[in-house]
Amino acid sequence: MIVIGAILLILGMLLGISLLTTVGAVLLVVGAVLWVLGTTGRMVGGRKHYY
Repeated sequence: MIVIGAILLILGMLLGISLLTTVGAVLLVVGAVLWVLGTTGRMVGGRKHYY
């Protein structure tokens, strides 16, 4: 999710499409939050590891 968010963010900035930039930023932030929660051992959505 983090990789897809970064790719969309970069493409949105290069192509000047604000929708891609917004979606990329949201995916990047959500992916980072899920990654941090997963590494601290907290269960996310009933799962100990979120893939």
